[in-house]
Amino acid sequence: MPQWLQWALIVGGLIVIVMLLAVIRRQLSGVAEQRIRKQKAEAFQKQRRTDMIESIRVIAMAVEADQIEYSEACLRLKGLLDHVQPELLDQSPYQVFQQVHDKLQHMPTHRARKATDKKLVAKMDKERFAVEKEYGEAIQQAASAIRQHTFRDA
Repeated sequence: MPQWLQWALIVGGLIVIVMLLAVIRRQLSGVAEQRIRKQKAEAFQKQRRTDMIESIRVIAMAVEADQIEYSEACLRLKGLLDHVQPELLDQSPYQVFQQVHDKLQHMPTHRARKATDKKLVAKMDKERFAVEKEYGEAIQQAASAIRQHTFRDA
């Protein structure tokens, strides 16, 4: 084999090695970036979950202090528990949040409520107050229990 061919193959091999090293380096930096993004996402989700648990406790304390309507508390607690620990909604005493939600979910809220006829709103309020009265004691007990509940890690 001529010497120039040997040198050409050596140089070609070195070029291939350098190119492969560049590809490996790019892949490793991509893996590192992906790992960092994953850690940030996990930290965000963990903080979000912590914030939702804190919101559950605050709403429960508001129920215990009669600072919030029971119907609103049930709707909010049900929504939060759906994200934090949904199986609690099937367990006693927390199932009352689901029960009240099911009875009131057809009622409009926020802008839709403002746009609804006043007579219909008054009729729905009467229905809502009846539900609150029927489930009031159970809601109080469930709120006290959920405030003390130890949530499992996600």
